[in-house]
Amino acid sequence: MIADQRLSPGSNLRSPALLVDKASRLVQAIAAPSLVQLVLRVALAVPFWRSGILKWDGFFKLNDTAVTLFSDEFMLHLPGGPYHYPAPAVMAFLSGSAEIMFPILLILGLGTRFAGLGLLFMTAIVELTVPDGWPVHITWAAMALGIMAYGPGRISLDHLMGRALGLAETSRQP
Repeated sequence: MIADQRLSPGSNLRSPALLVDKASRLVQAIAAPSLVQLVLRVALAVPFWRSGILKWDGFFKLNDTAVTLFSDEFMLHLPGGPYHYPAPAVMAFLSGSAEIMFPILLILGLGTRFAGLGLLFMTAIVELTVPDGWPVHITWAAMALGIMAYGPGRISLDHLMGRALGLAETSRQP
């Protein structure tokens, strides 16, 4: 009887299907949604933090290089342009501040969707400044959109605060 089951139609496909199912479950266990959301937050925070940290010489003191970049080097590539940045010192300050604050918020998982939106906006500005960098910029945009769509995950202050306040789940599982 056992030999008959092994020879029945479709039985040859059964053991590879079970193997594929086990492998799929293993992959799902490794890529738990909350872990993926945490990794997305960290991965998006790192390049912006590294750029932001280079713009400062101290607490609320921009270095000369940051202002020079926005006044002499960086240009907005818009139709009819490129154009110089308006108010370069203000733009350098806003950029440097955002590149520090948004990554901190992402790492903590605090105001996560808004931090993702801020970095998506910054990514658009960076793309207008460095149009040839689109292969990297599109990955930043995809990460920001993923964070905005699915939230911070359970490994976040947003989630802990939501639980403490008895609010509904603050993130969707993909």
